[in-house]
Amino acid sequence: MSIAEIGTTEPTEPAEPTGGHTHGYDAHKDDLLKRLRRAEGQVRGIQRMVEEDSYCIDVITQVSAATKALERVALALLDDHLSHCVSHAAAEGGAIAEEKLKEASDAIARLVR
Repeated sequence: MSIAEIGTTEPTEPAEPTGGHTHGYDAHKDDLLKRLRRAEGQVRGIQRMVEEDSYCIDVITQVSAATKALERVALALLDDHLSHCVSHAAAEGGAIAEEKLKEASDAIARLVR
């Protein structure tokens, strides 16, 4: 998701209930949160730059950096999802496996748009 798209998509419900369910990113949650806080700080910095009438190219450079930071978070989440949720579903087979594969495919398509 790009910075321009933040806030323009509808919030979605979790695909699975979180009560008692572990997610693939559980082991890396602290790292993901740290990356997200860093990206949040970058976005606040971009807001300040616009408020202070900074040079356009400098603002664009910072937008690009924040976008890349969020893309790295998304890729880490996708990797965890594939190695945890999709692999477990594939082992079960059937409709669950098909659903998880479609979810992963759709997520990849959103990332590369």
